[in-house]
Amino acid sequence: MENPCTKICLYDPARQLCSGCGRTLDEIAQWTALSEAQRAAIMAELPARLKAISRG
Repeated sequence: MENPCTKICLYDPARQLCSGCGRTLDEIAQWTALSEAQRAAIMAELPARLKAISRG
């Protein structure tokens, strides 16, 4: 199972995302219960989320 975790867990409360992987807390908590299609959809969104976080 692919996992975007970078082992850098820094939660950004303003965006409600982990600054390390770009997932929400719910996505992180439910990751292993999500279907492969759901995980793939989230993975596709992560680059844009991380870019938005880095822009501040």
